[in-house]
Formats: sequence, structure tokens, C-alpha cells
Amino acid sequence: MQSKLEFLRVTLQFSLENPTVVKQQLLLWSQQYHEVVWLDSNNYHAQNSEFDAILAVDALTLLQTDYIQAFQKLNEYQQTTNDWIFGYLSYDLKNDVEHLISQNYDGLHFPELYFFQPKKVFLLKGNILEVQYLKVIDDELEADIQEIFNTKIDAELFTHKDSNKEYRPKIKLRIHKDEYHEKVTKLLEHIHRGDIYEANFCQEFYAENAEIDPLSTYTHLNAISKPPFATYMRLSDKYILSASPERYIKKKGTKITSQPIKGTAKRSTDILEDQQLIENLQNDEKERAENIMIVDLVRNDLAKTAVKGSVQVEELCKIYTFDQVHQMISTVVSEVTENQNPVAILQTTFPMGSMTGAPKISAMQIIENLEETKRGIYSGAIGYFTPNNDFDFNVVIRSILYNSSKKYVSYSVGGAITAKSIPEKEYEECLIKAKAMREVLEN
Repeated sequence: MQSKLEFLRVTLQFSLENPTVVKQQLLLWSQQYHEVVWLDSNNYHAQNSEFDAILAVDALTLLQTDYIQAFQKLNEYQQTTNDWIFGYLSYDLKNDVEHLISQNYDGLHFPELYFFQPKKVFLLKGNILEVQYLKVIDDELEADIQEIFNTKIDAELFTHKDSNKEYRPKIKLRIHKDEYHEKVTKLLEHIHRGDIYEANFCQEFYAENAEIDPLSTYTHLNAISKPPFATYMRLSDKYILSASPERYIKKKGTKITSQPIKGTAKRSTDILEDQQLIENLQNDEKERAENIMIVDLVRNDLAKTAVKGSVQVEELCKIYTFDQVHQMISTVVSEVTENQNPVAILQTTFPMGSMTGAPKISAMQIIENLEETKRGIYSGAIGYFTPNNDFDFNVVIRSILYNSSKKYVSYSVGGAITAKSIPEKEYEECLIKAKAMREVLEN
């Protein structure tokens, strides 16, 4: 392992006339690399993002592993690297946290944990672009900046209506409607018996022998959703194209913030009807009950690393409006000590309660038996650690996953099942959540 001195970065700042154009140039320029993470807040300043966009490319070092001792390996990697690292935690790291298994079908074959230390990091905030290059390659900085600013924008790429003109994958359902009803009915039996209070039950939509253009697919998905935690991630032949509206967890200094989503309503083009849909969601007893159950779970998870008495609910069941849907979001915060291990905060809160249920372990065991697909990166988290031990991670939902070598495309959606759930309505909510991904892939 190289010394920390060799990992010191050269930092430059540029004042931009048109940040929107530079964002597009950065994303286009990044396509030459095999390791890419692009995070875009789509100007959702209310979501308290540290940056408007971040680009990390070109791995100097990386960590790729299955679930066995995954958090321990991540902790060692993060502490040793002492630098920016970007990557993801797959849902199946639950098997490292608890005595659980994942035996369902996996068509994607992504690593269960993946992080890399980028040679090149770009941080955009307002009209300031900060560039951080490792000293070992700082001689590339000037040429790269010139290349980025000279990159010609393909206007169609960012405004098109058809992201897969040459090939539209035929989407199949892993669980058909009747089977979905049967499985939700079994979940309701568990709830009525008192085994669990709530479970997030997910289903996969997929296409085999599929060829898509990942960048074009991502830009189309982002254009119609404009979420606060959009992600384009490439690791060689594997791609994550995410329009996530949900933050899993953030650390800034000693403050921890988690923002679980529970409660979804469709949008309407009619202003009055759209406002009515917001009010209906705000006053929906079932949706509020779902959200409050998960808030309690998140409070309990955060308390494991929090300074005693510091866990607070800043927002309870607040409605946030996005281009595709209205969402009910709560904000739970805590304080940790300055020397609190950052990976331990992830380990004691993972997987996020909004994607499991309550009680968490029982819910995970039951949904593993009823779901047909290994979740993998879906309902996991993508994000980064900073050199000073801060982090920010989203929840991987509203996302298209693509293995170009295996020509396999997948997206999954889920819903919270509680005692008041009606299978037909839960199925309809899943289709609402799946709409943007299906539209992008099938047009």
C-alpha cells in the first residue's frame, strides 16, 4: 500500500459561466473510463446536498468483494485509503450484518460491495467547479480541463424522446399479477399473526438478450424524473442508471441525517387535481402509519451510534413533489462523537428500514422467502466517503441495472405491506413507480 503522502491531491477551482453545459460536458467526457460515478442533485437544494453534482473517474485502487466480512473490509479500505472513495453497498450485505442468506435468482451478477479510489474528482456547486487530482497524475489535469471544456454537446442526448432507437428490450415480469396477489396475501397472514408489522415486498421487471445505450438511457431517465439523488455508475461492463428520490444516510461532521420515504401518490397535469392528490397523501392514515413505523425503526438504528438523547425527528411525513410522483418523506437526525467510526454508522443502520420492514430481521427473512429475485444493488446504496470521514448515500430505487456482457437489463419496484394493505392497490402503486423505467426502455 502506498503512503498517504502520495495520495495528496492537487486542487484547482474554476468559475463557470454556464454550469448546466459543463455538467453535460463532464458526463460525456467521463465515458472514456471504466470506473465512473456521476451523482446529480438536479438542483434539489431542499434535500441538503453538499454538491450540485460530483464526478469521480479512473480507479487508482478498488475494493470488490462478496458479503463475507464486507463491512470489515470496507472499514479497512476506507481508513487505509484516507481519501475520496466512491461505490455501493448491495442489499445482500444484510447477510454480513445478520445471520441471513440470499438464494434467489440473480441475472445481473454485480459484486456485493464495490468501492474505488478515483484519480480524478470533480465537485460542482453553483458556478464553481473544483477539480481534485491525485499528485501521481496531476500532469494530466490541464489537458483534461481543456478537453472537457471543448467537449461538444450532443443536444439530442439530453433532450431526446427515444433512448433506445435501435433496440427496444422486451420487458418481462418475474412475478405476474395473480402470483403477486398470492404473495401479498401470505405477507398479510404474517402481519395478522404478529410476526411483523410491515414488510417492503419487491418484484423485478427484466429483459434478456438486451442491448441498450447506458448513457442515453440514463439521460432520458433523469430528464423525465429529475430526482435529487440521480446516479450514473459504471464498473467496466456493469451499469447503474438511477433516478432515486431517496437519501439513505448522510454524515457531515458529527451530524447524521436519514430521510426514509414511505408513501407514494401519482402526479396529475391538472393543477387542482394534483393539489388534491397531495392532500390525499398527506391525510392517508395507511401511508402515514407506514412512514411512522419506519421512522421508529430509523430512530432505533441511529441510536446505536448516537450521542445519548441526540436522535430527533426533524420532519415527519412531509410531502415532497417530484416530476413523476409525490412522496412522503421524514427526516431523522442524530449526533455522533468526533471519533465515531463512519463505516460502523452504515453497518448498524443497513439495510435501510424503508426497504426492509419492521421488525427488520423478521421482515428480511420473510421477504427473502417470498421474493423471486436476489435484490443485489437494488435497495442497496450508492455514495461516497470524503477524506475527512463524511459520507452521503442514496437508496437504489427507481433504477435500471444493466450487465452489458450478459445482455441483461433489470429494474425492480417495491411497496410497503401493512395490515391495511389491499393487494390490488399495492400492485397499482408498483406500476406507478415502474412507469419511468418502463417508458425509458420501451418508449
